[in-house]
Amino acid sequence: MKFCASLAFSNPTHFCDLAVTAETNGWDSFVVSDHVVHPETIRSPYPYTENQEPRWEAPAPWPDPFVSIGAMAAVTERLRFITGIYVLPLRNPFVVAKAAGTAAILSGNRLTLGFGVGWMREEFELLEQEFGNRGRRADEMVEVMRKLWAGGMVEHHGRYYDFDPVQMSPAVDEPIPLVVGGTSEPALRRAGRIGDGWISDIHSIEELRGIVKRIETYRAEHGRAGRSFAIIAAASDAFDVDGYRRLEDAGVTHLQTMPWAFYGGTGDTLEEKRNGLERFADDVIAKMS
Repeated sequence: MKFCASLAFSNPTHFCDLAVTAETNGWDSFVVSDHVVHPETIRSPYPYTENQEPRWEAPAPWPDPFVSIGAMAAVTERLRFITGIYVLPLRNPFVVAKAAGTAAILSGNRLTLGFGVGWMREEFELLEQEFGNRGRRADEMVEVMRKLWAGGMVEHHGRYYDFDPVQMSPAVDEPIPLVVGGTSEPALRRAGRIGDGWISDIHSIEELRGIVKRIETYRAEHGRAGRSFAIIAAASDAFDVDGYRRLEDAGVTHLQTMPWAFYGGTGDTLEEKRNGLERFADDVIAKMS
């Protein structure tokens, strides 16, 4: 199992220091989150809590993922970076392909693009993107971006995007892994059909076991069962080495966690976060490896 620390709601001025600490303590990846704005009034139901309200308040920081990754990549050599998750259909595919491709090249191919289709209609309206067709557009955006990343002249004539030959340079050195977020059945089907992995919200081990089986079914339906596939999961009932081994048995390949939450304190300071990364590495990562 590989270990990924989530930077959600963290002070972005801590990111580079934490990246260095994580790399020197055996962490595999940092996960960076994404929203553009927080409207004062949100009527859209949040799908991951019982009361359908977001887990954060308006002042919670949401720095740009690719700018953040670029800064952290500059001070590290091995640590990978996962967008978890990037709201893909909120944007234009050419802009995303350029930003992600540049981040992948300058980081030495250490980017995994985790994406979802989003839930907040208000944010889509502010960015002037249609909300109702976001899933279908995301599917086509993936097709467009993979063409652009391949290099050379490419063209596309689809339902939402239609263009004659263009070239986006530089091309990426290696394919950018795409992992799909979301727990709806369309999201799981999308992961099985076009993804290189799936990234979860917070689930129990048994819930994850069932989700993995459903994704495996969809992968088999699309002739992709033999390919490498990442399951990046956050667990609600695994807190030690034994629990994480049960996660492995359920098919989880990457644990996503906030290690500073296990060791007291508020987790707001840089010192507390460094301490959490180091202690978790001693208590778990060293023993698992």
